[in-house]
Amino acid sequence: MAASYFLVLLLFLSLGPHRALSAAGASPYLYPATFFKNYERMLTSFKIFIYTPNNPIAFTAPPASLFYDSLLRSRFVTADADEAHLFFVPFSPDASTRSLARLVRELRGNFPYWNRTLGADHFFVHPTGFDFTADRNVLELKKNSVQISVFPTTSGYFIPHKDVTLPPVSPRALTLPHAPPGEEPPSFLGYLRWDGETESVMVNELKLDDEFAVESQPSDDLGGGGGVQSSKFCLFLYGADVAWLPAAMASGCVPVIIVDRPIQDLPLMDVLRWSEMAILVGSTRGAAGLKELLRGVKEEDYERMRGLCVAAAQHFLWNAEAKPYDAFHMLIYQLWLRRHTIRYARREM
Repeated sequence: MAASYFLVLLLFLSLGPHRALSAAGASPYLYPATFFKNYERMLTSFKIFIYTPNNPIAFTAPPASLFYDSLLRSRFVTADADEAHLFFVPFSPDASTRSLARLVRELRGNFPYWNRTLGADHFFVHPTGFDFTADRNVLELKKNSVQISVFPTTSGYFIPHKDVTLPPVSPRALTLPHAPPGEEPPSFLGYLRWDGETESVMVNELKLDDEFAVESQPSDDLGGGGGVQSSKFCLFLYGADVAWLPAAMASGCVPVIIVDRPIQDLPLMDVLRWSEMAILVGSTRGAAGLKELLRGVKEEDYERMRGLCVAAAQHFLWNAEAKPYDAFHMLIYQLWLRRHTIRYARREM
């Protein structure tokens, strides 16, 4: 395949993300000129204060559990609340509206920090996110504090200007393509991993088309020359299984997200140029319309998207011990971008 893909891939492997992407002249970042400089500033200056929970917190499923555990062990945590940029409010994902209201009342009454911003410099983790409520305290938490939830979120549970989603956990360790692209042309135009449960007219049409590979009982193994590595595009039904998105990107399979409404909760949206790496398409197009759209992608555009996907996939890695530029640090970076808030003067009563 294309020389541009080889350039990004080889430079990334040999030089690392900073030098490789600047040398290649292609970047997956929204603001490449400032990203690395700001990232280094974050490492040395960003401080987070964690309120002590009343009860033990049990995030049982990744990626929420990975983020929570990594945060507790990180260098960003400070015991001095006065030097903190943001405040983490830990609570159980099973907490009721009543218990959340009581928690915010305690923060409001026992600490000076919530009232300075009405919670705008606070954040919390809730895997599914939650909807608006009539309770004043929970409403402030929902409207003002940064919510970290799992991608994709339920419609209405995500506020784009402040909330962020966790990069999904790949079912296996990320690896780059085993064979250089271009030695073997892709066998399929598109590949879809489908749970076989949700009814979809488009999926039924794709199953009848020889240019698409639909795996209805997918395993966790994405290697070995399977559908990911033998397809130009990887298809994702928004709201279904997206755990294999990082592995698909790392393999150079360009994501196609099938969704019938605008979405603004893609992981790392503050950092990555998703419009240059993925295609969003509605299911009403049907299989024929989807095929027409994908066939119409120019080869040079496809090669560029593929190279950017490989480069960006490095930021979706979740490690047992956090490493530079991995998923944990990219989440922290998005929080760091939200550290500027208006702090109201506290009135003496």
